[in-house]
Amino acid sequence: KNLQNINDVFVSCSDTLSACRLRSKMLAKQLDHVDMEIEREEEAGNVAAVSRLQAVSSRLCTELEKEKELELSLALTLKQNLVELWQIETEQDKYDILREQLQKDEEELQMQYQEEREVRIWKEKITALKAEGTRRTREKRQKEAQREREERNKKLLEDAKRNHEKAVCFLKQSMARIHEKNAKEEAKAQEHMERRIQAVLSLKTSITSNRERLQTLQILNKAKALEAKKEEMKMREAILAEGGNVVREMFLHKRQQEQEKRNEAFREQQKSRKMEIVSRILQERADTQKQRKSQSPTKAIKARGKLEDPLLQSRKAWQSEETCKHADGEIPQVIKGLGTNSLSINRAQDVLQESGDEDTERDKTLLIPEFPGLWNLKYDLHKVPKAESVAQLALRAVRSQVAKKKKEKLQTGILHKQTVPAQEQKSCAFHSKPSCIHFKDFDVGQIYKKKIILTNASYSVNYCRLVGISECLKDFITVHFDPPGKMSSGMSCEFLVTFKPMINKGLEGAVMFMAQTGSFSVPLKCTVKTCMLALDKELIDFGSLVVGETISQPISLTNRGALGARFR
Repeated sequence: KNLQNINDVFVSCSDTLSACRLRSKMLAKQLDHVDMEIEREEEAGNVAAVSRLQAVSSRLCTELEKEKELELSLALTLKQNLVELWQIETEQDKYDILREQLQKDEEELQMQYQEEREVRIWKEKITALKAEGTRRTREKRQKEAQREREERNKKLLEDAKRNHEKAVCFLKQSMARIHEKNAKEEAKAQEHMERRIQAVLSLKTSITSNRERLQTLQILNKAKALEAKKEEMKMREAILAEGGNVVREMFLHKRQQEQEKRNEAFREQQKSRKMEIVSRILQERADTQKQRKSQSPTKAIKARGKLEDPLLQSRKAWQSEETCKHADGEIPQVIKGLGTNSLSINRAQDVLQESGDEDTERDKTLLIPEFPGLWNLKYDLHKVPKAESVAQLALRAVRSQVAKKKKEKLQTGILHKQTVPAQEQKSCAFHSKPSCIHFKDFDVGQIYKKKIILTNASYSVNYCRLVGISECLKDFITVHFDPPGKMSSGMSCEFLVTFKPMINKGLEGAVMFMAQTGSFSVPLKCTVKTCMLALDKELIDFGSLVVGETISQPISLTNRGALGARFR
């Protein structure tokens, strides 16, 4: 294509050059003719014609010069095109040699491909023959396995038939037994149903009688409530007439009534428990009698020495019942405050004495207390302290002074170990949630906030105040913390951490606090966005394959970080 274009340009340039030469020859002839006319007119003395002819001559001269310049430029371009044409012809000769070499190489490559194809076809034929052989052997094995399976199934069917016959025989026997059992159960159920019907009928009669009793009790309760209101109004009027505190007196009166109710409930509970103990003792006696009857006389003699006296058994049962009460926290809740609240102890003593006075003739052996000297004290149940004692006021003052000293020591930095009985505070006094303040995958210019909870993990009341943050974090981190003051064990407070990143760089430090037991800190980390590429498989296992088979498995590549990245 380039050669054809250059030939076309060369032909067009030669045509324009010949045309330019013809125009220059015509212009030269016209100029000669004009010069002859000028000479003729000068001889004739015609000035106007001479000037006109001179103008024509000058115009022809300029046109002739232009045509000569055009002729020179066209000749130059023609020479250049001719040179390029020669260069292209030489390069084309070179490319013809290369093209011939390329054609030869392609023919050799095709021959090589043909040979490789024939080799591959030969290999595939061999593999197909091998696969056919393996298939035939597999079919033969399958046929043998099928034959063995059929023989085994035949044996199993025969065994199943024999077992079925035996099972039918056993089933008939078991069904007969089940029918007998069901008949007995039906008879028992019929008897039980009759008893339940009788119980329902008796319950119906008792319900009707109890309904009448309930109505009468409701009427009596209403009457008692009216009487109580009247008595309360009379008491209020009497107290107002005497000029006393009505609210306080009524509160004491209600508390006295509640205490009486509790005492009554406690006495009822004691009675029920005594009955349980007595029934248990009777049951034990019956069991021992049965055991004596069942054993031989010699064993009965040996066992008689081992049996305890009923009196000792009753005492042990009473003591075990009392220890159960102590474990359940019913009576010891009153006895635990022996040194601090004698009023409650005396009330409990009176209640126990009242419960002990009842049924003395029947349960003398059950009224032996574990602590003999504790139950003889007497105290007025209705006596209420009207003012705090001097010892209590002094104790309150001492406690307030100790609290002030602790607060002063905390402010001055004097710290103490906190201990409880048989324990000492060794770990950090406060626990933070979360344990580490972590700002991850942040963007420069944004503002991030996190709320942290501090919990008092010490054994007593503690204080907490903010000391500061690490030096490297002061330009980016601000902490807002209002000191909560005294914090009991298990109480918590909050503080707010604000992070405003100015540079894309990871930071590490801590927020430092001071407590009564020492200083502690909460670690703080700021991590930039990272790229974390991870594959879902560590090993690509294709298993066992047949030659010529193609299997593909997908692999997932996941970016678990917050920063995008290219990969290959």
